[in-house]
Amino acid sequence: MDDRIAKLKTPEECAIFAKNVTVRGRPDLALAARKRAIQLRAESFGATSAAERECIEAVYAYEEVLSAKAGRRQSASRTWQMIKRHGVIEAVERVVKRKADSLGYTALVEMGLEELAFEAVVLRHVSSFSAEAVERSKERLRVKIVT
Repeated sequence: MDDRIAKLKTPEECAIFAKNVTVRGRPDLALAARKRAIQLRAESFGATSAAERECIEAVYAYEEVLSAKAGRRQSASRTWQMIKRHGVIEAVERVVKRKADSLGYTALVEMGLEELAFEAVVLRHVSSFSAEAVERSKERLRVKIVT
């Protein structure tokens, strides 16, 4: 990680940095700053495991994509409601096991952030999820890689 990115301590600092480097023609640093903002937000959530933390990062990444499209801060309100109701891991299970791609998955893939999608998190933490969720994630990612 670039030292300048590592020194950023708040999501707000990350947003300012991303805006400044974008103007200066450094989209790579802007992307790194956005990812750092996602990490900082996820750390403040209080996840109890690496799998939960990465799931929360995926939600915040989706919110970044929504916000970029809307031109203003946008919440993944339905996802947060599901997390509140069922817990982080169970909410991700429910989203991943759906037959159709979730809006979050599609949006993250379009932005080149598929490594932050729930499906990628499931495959990095297979012991935290059901066999069905793991298989569905493998299928979905394989289809997207091939097409």
